[in-house]
Amino acid sequence: MTGDSDEEPRVPIVCDECETTSRVPLPDVADAIAKHNDRLHDGDDVAGIDPEIVRHVTDLAAEDLGLTGDGE
Repeated sequence: MTGDSDEEPRVPIVCDECETTSRVPLPDVADAIAKHNDRLHDGDDVAGIDPEIVRHVTDLAAEDLGLTGDGE
């Protein structure tokens, strides 16, 4: 791994079915979600990145790509 794990951004992972939330270092997000879902939900996509974060990143990407209709 590179650098201090204290310096890495942590991503909120939520599972409404388990009523749990955790923060995982960005490089570990995909594995953490897959392991949780495999272990507790028979591989079904139940846990995931906090939907608010997903919406925010999607909005930022759309704006950056000029897809929001707010530009020129």
